[in-house]
Formats: sequence, C-alpha cells, structure tokens
Amino acid sequence: MDFEKLFIGAFGAVVGVIGWLLVGLYIQGRAKERAAREAARVVYFELAANHLNVFVALEYGAFGALSRSAYERLLPELAAWLPIEELQAISVAYMGQAGYDQASRATEIPAEVRRQSLLAIHDAHRTAVALLRARAFSPSEVKRLAEHLRPDQLRLMDAADDVAPAGVERGRAATRA
Repeated sequence: MDFEKLFIGAFGAVVGVIGWLLVGLYIQGRAKERAAREAARVVYFELAANHLNVFVALEYGAFGALSRSAYERLLPELAAWLPIEELQAISVAYMGQAGYDQASRATEIPAEVRRQSLLAIHDAHRTAVALLRARAFSPSEVKRLAEHLRPDQLRLMDAADDVAPAGVERGRAATRA
C-alpha cells in the first residue's frame, strides 16, 4: 500500500472538511445577520408608529393605540444582534407603554404630570427610533425612506423628532395633553 497517496488523500479530505465547515459557518453568520437586520427593520416601523402616536398624544391630547407585537415576536433576534445599550434603549421605549396607557385613561392625573410623563415616553421612543434607524438601514436607505413620504408626512415626522426631551422646556406653546 502506498502511504504517500493515502496521506495525501487523508490530508485533502481534512482540508476539504475544514473548508466546508468554514464556508458553512460564514453562510450561517450572514443569514443570521440578515434575519436580525430584517427583525430590526420591522421593530423600527412599529416604534416609529408608536413614536408618532405618543407625539400626537403629547401635542393634541389624542391617544392612539401603541403596538408591541413585533417587538415581542422578534426580541430574541434583536437581543442576539444589538449591543446591550441599544437593546436597553429600545426596551425602555416599550416599557413606557404602561405609562402611556395610564396617561390616556386616568383622568385624575394633573395635566403637568401627564405632560412630563408623555415627554419622557416620547424621548425614549425618539432615542430608540434613531438607534434602530442607524443600525437597520444604510444611509442611502434612510434617504430613500424620506423620499417616499408626502410633505405633510415628512413635516409630522420632523415635528415628532423636534420635541424637546423630558425635563427641557420647549420654546413654543405648551402641549394640550
């Protein structure tokens, strides 16, 4: 038996197996990254809708329903992909939903307390939306997102982003909430 040919064959098989495993791991990593980015995009749109609802409640006193189904369904993908600080910021925005619900239903809450509560919830949503937008979309995709909004929609999105953070007095009229 020719041990040289046997050694070369075994060596080639080992290199082939290792190469196959590395390619498989690379493909699996790319698929996981793509799934996590898609999950972040879905949660981004849910958070953006919630952000606008909080803004409308803050400015006009009209409380729309907030959603959390995408977040609950896709949290494992986000937790595996996002840095812990960003995951915490997103979670804080969703944790604020209990306060939003209370502000929408409880009539005994003083107007100033309701306003401060909504400002804090709004600020948490603004932070979470900005973090997810930066991570889930490329700069060219962010630009394309804005291009497909009507001018009135764009003004509403800009106005929601321009509200002062909690604890900072705004330069224009007090909110109606």
